[in-house]
Amino acid sequence: MYEISVEMDFDAAHFLRGYKGKCEALHGHRFKVIAAVQADRLNELGLGYDFTELKQKLGEVLKRYDHTCLNDITPFKRINPSSENIAATVYRELSRKLKGAPVTLAAIEVWESPQSRVIYRPG
Repeated sequence: MYEISVEMDFDAAHFLRGYKGKCEALHGHRFKVIAAVQADRLNELGLGYDFTELKQKLGEVLKRYDHTCLNDITPFKRINPSSENIAATVYRELSRKLKGAPVTLAAIEVWESPQSRVIYRPG
């Protein structure tokens, strides 16, 4: 089994509705997102999956979040744009883009600071 991952980031603002603390106020992050896929075998070139293709698909998902207030876009108009919800949402959106690819999306990791991260793996 091979695990292939790429990393991208986006800048966005958000606030957590109902949170009792400073994150209830509008604030911003440079979110780092790592997408990891698994491949059972290598192709004829010796690749499990092309980094460039994976990065392009992840970029298609993340571009709608970049330089926005996440609370203003779907699905975060109705659910809090927590790192946990961001990771699960990116997972669902990237899974659709990888349909038919020779890999399985293993996990999405979202870092909202250099010390704070979430990893989402479907259960």
